[in-house]
Amino acid sequence: MGEVLARTVFYSFHYKNDVHRVQLVEKMGALEGQPILNSQEWEKIQGQGDDAVRKWIDEQMKHKRTVVVLIGSQTATRPWVKYEIEKAWAEGRPLLGIRIHGLSSMGSVDTEGANPFDSADVPADSIPIFDPTRRDWRGDIDSKATYNYLADNIETWTQNGATA
Repeated sequence: MGEVLARTVFYSFHYKNDVHRVQLVEKMGALEGQPILNSQEWEKIQGQGDDAVRKWIDEQMKHKRTVVVLIGSQTATRPWVKYEIEKAWAEGRPLLGIRIHGLSSMGSVDTEGANPFDSADVPADSIPIFDPTRRDWRGDIDSKATYNYLADNIETWTQNGATA
């Protein structure tokens, strides 16, 4: 039971920008996260207002051990990501970030985003951020090598989150 619990995570991310990258992380199968909604399901919840979104987040996070912020180029600017970070910290859940801009989404990689913990009410410098981004000999992001490095390390990284 303890082993399974340690692998249950809540993924916090910017849906519009990064859902394809998050689906790659989910398909690695190393962790058990909440269901990743399709765009119609997400829009339906959003269409019901902020209380409905908050309720969905609270319900999904309730049974997860760790909160993993999957950091793309715009994650730090998203108000729901900030809510999820602050909720995780207040509840004493292990919290960490993993940069995913180097994973391919529809054939392209993205630019590195700002630290999302800097804009939340948490001690940002005590929360670890892991970066699996790998580059080729030209210095360009190698999305396949990034994916493989992330797949090899994600389980270990999620055991190293910071708590309040």
